[in-house]
Amino acid sequence: MLQICSYREVTNNRDNMQHQSHPFILPRKHPFISVQGFYLKPHKIPIRVYLGFSFKPQISSKIENNNTIINSVSNYSFNDKKRKNNSKKYGGLLPSILKSLDTEEDVEKTLNLYYGKLNPKEQTVILKEQRSWEKVVRVFEWMKSQPDYLPNVIHYNVVLRVLGRARKWDELRKCWVDMAQKGVFPTNNTYGMLVDVYGKAGFVKEALLWIKHMKVRGVFPDEVTMNTVVRVLKDGGEYDRAHRFYKDWCVGKVELGDLDLESMADSCLEPISLTRFLLTELFRTGGRDHTKSVVKSDVEGSVQKPRLTATYNTLIDLYGKAGRLKDAADVFAEMLKSGIAMDTITFNTMIFTCGSHGNLAEAEALLIEMEERGILPDTKTYNIFLSLYADTGNIDEALRCYKMIREVGLFPDVVTHRAVLQILCERRMVHEVETVIKEIERSGLCIDNQSVPLVVKMYVDEGLVDRAKLLFEKSQKNGGLSSKTYAAVIDAYAQKGLWSEAEYVFGCEREKDITEYNVMIKAYGIAKLYDKAFLLFKGMKSQGIWPDECTYNSLIQMFSGGDLVDEARDLLGEMREAGFRPSCLTFSAVIASYARLKRLSDAEDMYQEMVKAGVEPNEVVFGSLINGFAESGELEEALRYFRIMQKLGLSVNQVVLTSLIKAYTKTGIIEGARTIYKRMKELPGGPDVVASNSMLNLYADMGMVSEAKLIFDYLQENHQADGVSFATMMYVYKNMGMIDEAIEVAEKMKDSGLLTDTPSFNKAMAIYATSGHLVKCGEMLHDMITRKLLPTNGTFKVLFTVLRKGGIPSEGVEQLEFAYQEDKLYARPAVVTAVFSVLGFHTYALDFFENSIKFETGLNPFVYNVAIYVLGSLGRLDDAFKMYMKMQDEGLEADIVTYIYLVGCYAKAGMLEGVKRVYSKLKYGDIDPNESLYRAVIEAYKIVNRKDLAELVNQEMNLAFNSESLPDSETSEASDTEDEVDETSVS
Repeated sequence: MLQICSYREVTNNRDNMQHQSHPFILPRKHPFISVQGFYLKPHKIPIRVYLGFSFKPQISSKIENNNTIINSVSNYSFNDKKRKNNSKKYGGLLPSILKSLDTEEDVEKTLNLYYGKLNPKEQTVILKEQRSWEKVVRVFEWMKSQPDYLPNVIHYNVVLRVLGRARKWDELRKCWVDMAQKGVFPTNNTYGMLVDVYGKAGFVKEALLWIKHMKVRGVFPDEVTMNTVVRVLKDGGEYDRAHRFYKDWCVGKVELGDLDLESMADSCLEPISLTRFLLTELFRTGGRDHTKSVVKSDVEGSVQKPRLTATYNTLIDLYGKAGRLKDAADVFAEMLKSGIAMDTITFNTMIFTCGSHGNLAEAEALLIEMEERGILPDTKTYNIFLSLYADTGNIDEALRCYKMIREVGLFPDVVTHRAVLQILCERRMVHEVETVIKEIERSGLCIDNQSVPLVVKMYVDEGLVDRAKLLFEKSQKNGGLSSKTYAAVIDAYAQKGLWSEAEYVFGCEREKDITEYNVMIKAYGIAKLYDKAFLLFKGMKSQGIWPDECTYNSLIQMFSGGDLVDEARDLLGEMREAGFRPSCLTFSAVIASYARLKRLSDAEDMYQEMVKAGVEPNEVVFGSLINGFAESGELEEALRYFRIMQKLGLSVNQVVLTSLIKAYTKTGIIEGARTIYKRMKELPGGPDVVASNSMLNLYADMGMVSEAKLIFDYLQENHQADGVSFATMMYVYKNMGMIDEAIEVAEKMKDSGLLTDTPSFNKAMAIYATSGHLVKCGEMLHDMITRKLLPTNGTFKVLFTVLRKGGIPSEGVEQLEFAYQEDKLYARPAVVTAVFSVLGFHTYALDFFENSIKFETGLNPFVYNVAIYVLGSLGRLDDAFKMYMKMQDEGLEADIVTYIYLVGCYAKAGMLEGVKRVYSKLKYGDIDPNESLYRAVIEAYKIVNRKDLAELVNQEMNLAFNSESLPDSETSEASDTEDEVDETSVS
């Protein structure tokens, strides 16, 4: 971390420095900042970093590894450099020769014209300037064919480097053999170049074999070669070996004893491996007669220090990546003491090392020092800060870095664009992303491979599927999309279930690899299109693509999850026949599927097959088996697998114990369930909600109210109670006749926000309906509809109870119930409307009715009846009568329910004649005698203040139905028993 030091301390340290040809002199007027052992000026606002910045995002450190951020060259910079190289102005005949070779296919003809006039240096230039390795080889072969050509190591180095970079290993071998046959011996430059090209190809061990070869020949690595070896080891993650090689070099040693050449050669199974090639033909040919022309280096055995800036840069990066911050700081300090010139890469590397280990203030201080030394930041400097700020969540500052690149006269490179696009895409900042893309295109560049899937995913997540497709197609036309990019784009669609869009990308003409097939199979699996997934799998081989382990695992788990377990088992067998060993997870998926389908014997067979295959079962496997037997009530089998699990030493988790509680619950063995539950309480975190609910349900079935309440209280205290817990407790209280307590639980459930789905609403509404709190039911029904939760059969069972208890005539309820059971058009909205209306929620009723029902020809009478009832209840009597007339216009005859509702409307309108007309039809047999209609007429006469007529009708009804006279005050209503509602029962 930063430490303030006095000027005296710094100058004393400086005076003690040895071998300092360019002392690092600091102004006397400032205190100093110590950065991991070296000294800088106090923190100031960096001139180039903070001016004009306005906003800041976050990117993952995974955007680029250290090496890419520090050392990578953008496509733009690289191509620009190539153009400059190709347009160099050489003197003499070189420009004409290079132009001719660049345009003419006849290399030999061009060279025949000019060759005799070229010296070896000009020959070297011609070799270096060729764009393809094929042309380099042709030019070199022609040169060697000339009688006066003198072989030299520089020409061979050029050719070997080109072939190595092109990874043409067989041609490189031939060149190396030819070099030895011509008596041209490799130099330090040769070996350093070979180490470099093999290392960059990812062949770290093979690269080190060249150092072995050097040692055999008595050639000691110079500093450039040593730096190359350290860099190759660093890039290969061999940090300790890189450090040891550097330290050995400093004392004049080259020790690679831990590289066992013989065992490496013996272990090569391929007929033509790079290692065997180096150990045989290369070593034999390159090492002959070395003692005649090469003497042992005078450096070997002496103490030396590196003097090149590039070496120090490599060492700082090495120690930074290895997490050895003190060593990195020591190297930096050594540069100061030894007067080694620092460059932009030095500071970039040190800035990244400090910043990526959480020392952002030190990184900023280094930027100040960099500028004060006259070393200007480059694009990579800003890329590093962009990444560092993003990693700390300072997103505004990260985006400012992006903005500043152009403001200081630099150009964003591919790393810059990739980083800023990731920042913006992760935050779904669509407008800003599109602005950056336009800037990239204005620069004549394209979005790079890694960024295309990021932008596509952002568009897909935002629902902008058309824009995603457009971007993909544009990127595809620009060319260069890798198979990995196609796979990532397919996956972006797959994650959102957009299988047809994923299929479109997959279907683009190109050579596909196994990754794309696997991702497309995954896309079909997410969309549950198992047939398509299987067809794609079957067609792979005809395209020359062979399924890998991932393919089989995806399909097996997909089919298992979709209950296509027999197909999954067949694929498992095919997977084993193909030589793949299924993982525990794959076996587990099949076992879990069998257990879920209650095919327990098949689940056991698969378990035995798993054991025979030598795959160790884990807790998930045993959990599936135990749960399967528990759900089927087979307690003994569940316990048997539990004992096997314990014998194997597997840890017993909550899932397994919960399954055992289920098994005991199914068999009604309370003591066994109690024992397991007590054991679960001893586990960290205690029993989970599923286990507690199982115990609660067991006590509910046994009618053990006090024990159930203890569990319920425990769940509430631990904030674990869910909808099942509340519903079960309501069920306990209801069954015991404790309706007030059940209502209290229902209120708590509502206040706890656990009314989240239709079943939870049904259970609470059932309690209110049973207890007669009908208005509460209406409020909850409205809440359900507002949340757009669809009523289920359980909901309507409660609603019909509400209608019966709410006062609607039994004929009206029966008519609606019959329409619902027959699934008549508009039956469901008619029931809901009637419930709202009977409970006094007239506005809700009318709004719902108007929004849910469209009057058209062919409607059933019950729809008109509900409309007349709602309009009459709301006092809109003219509209109610119009609805009756519309019903007649449609050719529908009024039924008993229609007349009951009409009589009420006539009474409210004071239309005595209307009531008389309906009664006349009833009296003279035009309407079949109906007690509900008699009662409606009696009530209507009372409303219009004709009690005398009401009494006469009452007498007529008594005669018709031989029943007792009704009291004058009111008519009685049919009551319902509590047993009509049983929605609180818990399975």
